[in-house]
Amino acid sequence: MEILLVAVFFVTYAAITLEHQTGVNKSAPALIGAVVLWAIYAFGEGNMPLVTEHLNESLVTTAQIIFFLMGAMTIVEVVDSHGGFEIITSRIRTKRLSTLMWLVGTLTFFLSAVLDNLTTAIVMVSLMKKLLSKREDRLVFAGVIIIAANAGGAWSPIGDVTTTMLWIGGQITAMVIMQSLFLPSVVAALVPMLFFSWKMRHALVESPAESLQPQSDLYPHANLMFFLGLGTLIAVPVFKTLTGLPPYMAMLLGLGLLWLVGDLIHRNKVPEEKQHLTLASSLSRIDMGSLTFFIGILLAVATLEHSHVLTSLANWLDTVFGRQDVIVVLIGLASAVVDNVPLVAAAMGMYDLAKYPTDSFLWEFLAFCAGTGGSILVIGSAAGVAAMGLEKINFFWYVKHISALALVGYFAGALVYIFQLVDSRTKCNFE
Repeated sequence: MEILLVAVFFVTYAAITLEHQTGVNKSAPALIGAVVLWAIYAFGEGNMPLVTEHLNESLVTTAQIIFFLMGAMTIVEVVDSHGGFEIITSRIRTKRLSTLMWLVGTLTFFLSAVLDNLTTAIVMVSLMKKLLSKREDRLVFAGVIIIAANAGGAWSPIGDVTTTMLWIGGQITAMVIMQSLFLPSVVAALVPMLFFSWKMRHALVESPAESLQPQSDLYPHANLMFFLGLGTLIAVPVFKTLTGLPPYMAMLLGLGLLWLVGDLIHRNKVPEEKQHLTLASSLSRIDMGSLTFFIGILLAVATLEHSHVLTSLANWLDTVFGRQDVIVVLIGLASAVVDNVPLVAAAMGMYDLAKYPTDSFLWEFLAFCAGTGGSILVIGSAAGVAAMGLEKINFFWYVKHISALALVGYFAGALVYIFQLVDSRTKCNFE
């Protein structure tokens, strides 16, 4: 049974990775593969009560992540429909290209920690089209945005899907992961930014003919919805800490509050005027394809966990490499080629919380490597794929101009994390 499960999973994964070549959305093979894998597991196990128990357990874990992501994506859509991001983008003014790069990179890094790296990449790459007329400049900025968005999302429990998965799964806690990964993530983003800052030191911004004008008249409630949405997202870890309830509960609460406020401020408008501003309309615009993909791949990986395939893989990796840090670094490098969601889901199934407790080295380092490793190739992260579509970035152009810098930043950040860990352990032993 185990061999058949692995074979079907690899076929499923191959279909997912060939999405652009086949023209078939990756959600389709993910959902089909999940059901086929569970059917094989059910027949092979021959114990339906046990299989049902495992399925229910996996469904609860998957649902928590989906509810969380659905809420976060909808809140971001509501803010965007009210012109909330105009508050940020309309205030960027500089004539030096290097200064603009620092502003954009820093803003992307911190914004992705709150909004998530995919949304931030879309917002910032779209902004560059309004600020820069030269395509060569926009491509470089897109590369910086991808790296900064992935690095910024890695250290926040709500900034990257994989970090969120680890947080909801109990492998990490919000405050500890923020403290442990902030500096390594800064270094991962800083290395490429320093290089491009030096390279652009004499260049000036060439803006399009039309200037970026504030649209406060078009979006009278932009400030309210922006700060309410941002506050809701920031309050999620606080809510979990105070109540002990799962993060998706805080996200659903915030979604409800935003829905209430939105309906109240638009209650006197005619239906046609307020239709696109309602939360119900925002729900229809979220990326359901990504959500269904997560459902399929998480349920598919769960079969490998319950059938002990992942445990066997973990034992094999330990035997071959013998070092957890090397294994995690390799997982991060692999995330540049394949989707990091199933990689992290597999790692969560490979290693037991009883052996590797919450906030242990393994989980923290995994969050960093899986989050930042995707920047090495343009296809390695959701932020990269989004930027690739918006700016029509050529795969080999990215490899030539961005990949090496992203790789250096990745290893530099990894070394900073390891040095932090060694330093903290040395202090503990000394004390």
